[in-house]
Amino acid sequence: MQIELRGKVALVTGAAHRVGRAIAVELARQGADILAHYHSAGEELARDAEREIKSSGVAAHSVRADLAQPAEIESLFAALQDRFGRLDIVVNNAAIFQARDLLAVSLADWDMTMAVNLRAPFLVTQQAARLMARNALPGGVIINICDAGANGPWRQYPHHGISKSALWMLTQVSALSLGPAIRVNAIAPGPVMKTAGREISDEDWARVGMRSALQKTGTADDVARAVVYLCREDHITGALLQVNGGEHLR
Repeated sequence: MQIELRGKVALVTGAAHRVGRAIAVELARQGADILAHYHSAGEELARDAEREIKSSGVAAHSVRADLAQPAEIESLFAALQDRFGRLDIVVNNAAIFQARDLLAVSLADWDMTMAVNLRAPFLVTQQAARLMARNALPGGVIINICDAGANGPWRQYPHHGISKSALWMLTQVSALSLGPAIRVNAIAPGPVMKTAGREISDEDWARVGMRSALQKTGTADDVARAVVYLCREDHITGALLQVNGGEHLR
């Protein structure tokens, strides 16, 4: 059975820009009200994203929080409770992405990556499940955004890949623990946007896409539509949806 998203309330972390913004905007197009979390993107981008979300005729509110700080996650949920009073959808999208050689990963690098990419989704999942249980009709869906790190070792991004592999395990454990009321799934996007802060030509970007079975890059909208699909389909839980043109097959 397909679930109607109109009137649902969704929390999207890292919603001010890039893939997170595309996800929040697409959920709004489907009629969901949005609590848009942001941090490093800054208030100007967050307000601009909020205006775009509201253009679909839904309610939207943006909240800044450092997800590496557990107390700020609690404040984020307090704001959500105060603004909307319920929660139906969570997309754990916010992440940090550091390139390092394994022996160059510092303790600070490791701790920050695990705090944002793994501990924060864990704490958000706990808070979300408790809030979803208070809905008039208990239930909901949580979607974790993984990446190639969930598919196997990633030499250039060792601690990042480990965090995303663990996030995929968190997804499976959560699906088993929170069912049947709450479904938990993950998405592993491939190359859908050029890495922020890294100069890459269009020709080089096209060559990145050639590594996949479909021999092309994707877009943030591909990920956003996959999120909507997993929100709507009520018989899917504990799944990892590859949105990478078949890159994982290589």
